[in-house]
Amino acid sequence: MTQLRSFPLDLCLESPRLQLRPMTQADAPAWLTIMADPQVMRYWHHAPWQSVVEAQAALADDHRAYLAGQQLKLGMYRRDNGELIGMVQLFNLDEVSRRGEIGYCLATAVQGRAYMDEALTCFIDYLAHTLQLRRLEAEIDPRNEGSARTLERQGFVLEGTLRARWCVAGALSDSGLYGLLLEPPVA
Repeated sequence: MTQLRSFPLDLCLESPRLQLRPMTQADAPAWLTIMADPQVMRYWHHAPWQSVVEAQAALADDHRAYLAGQQLKLGMYRRDNGELIGMVQLFNLDEVSRRGEIGYCLATAVQGRAYMDEALTCFIDYLAHTLQLRRLEAEIDPRNEGSARTLERQGFVLEGTLRARWCVAGALSDSGLYGLLLEPPVA
């Protein structure tokens, strides 16, 4: 993993209904609720979490990676009530190629309300214009049709499939690889 740059400690991106900002240890119980939900984790690359200790450890790791400029993981908070409802992230950064991989998840209770589209539009704008990335990639389980539609609405294109890439709880799954060019390639 390459450091792209350091991220501002007070980073907060805003959209009409959301704030995107780094999560803190105070978010561990809410983060556990999301990451322990089998429906949210159905297509994830690891099993649902079982304890708040897992959430606390992940948040500590995310904070270290954020400070090192290696990962940008932002919680999605509703502006009307401050509730943590999901996250968006940038990782696997490559400064020379100006590219990175994105990931995201959303609490089951708020799915189907266009929160993820709103969050990704805001996040991708930041990645393109502030971080000046050239290319974004995303990897999803091809059976996750909702995630595929979300990526396609953002302009991502399915570029390939890696067969039997992940084994979670004894079950194999493929990975669909999506790409988005944020600026036209130089000929």
